[in-house]
Amino acid sequence: MINLLILYVLQSRELTMYAIQKHILMYFAPYTNPSFGALKPALRKLEEQGYIKSRQTMTDGGKLSGYYLRTKEGEDFLKKTILEQLSENPLQFLSNARIKLSCADILEEKERKSLFFELKTLAMKFKLDAENILNNEYIDLTFYQKIVLDNSICEYKNFITIIEGLEKDNARTH
Repeated sequence: MINLLILYVLQSRELTMYAIQKHILMYFAPYTNPSFGALKPALRKLEEQGYIKSRQTMTDGGKLSGYYLRTKEGEDFLKKTILEQLSENPLQFLSNARIKLSCADILEEKERKSLFFELKTLAMKFKLDAENILNNEYIDLTFYQKIVLDNSICEYKNFITIIEGLEKDNARTH
């Protein structure tokens, strides 16, 4: 997911590694907080793959600073990454899905429809799975397990409602 975050914040502007981290936190802090230790190898790998370019500049204070810019190939890879199927692991689903939805503005209408459909389908599956466990009379759940499952069901319902609102907005504006 870090590649997606980096490529998204590098939309037609050069940024230093510090500024990349700052922009990621500005847009995505509720979902993630990547360290410099995670950013540096990701930037190196994205550059090796041709998805970003870098240049070094000497600052007024005599310090070498690196600036990064997304390439056309990087934009294509970003779209592909947003549209990649998410893992069917519910533990990772909501945070990764929220990040993808937050980046949906760079997609074409048809691509957004596809993303919304995939995310809504998975959210509905996870919600149904939680409801089935909660309502299964043969599973002896503790009070705490019931509360957590009920909360998960609410989170999935809310997420589905968000997607439905985005679907309506997408249809209305295009």
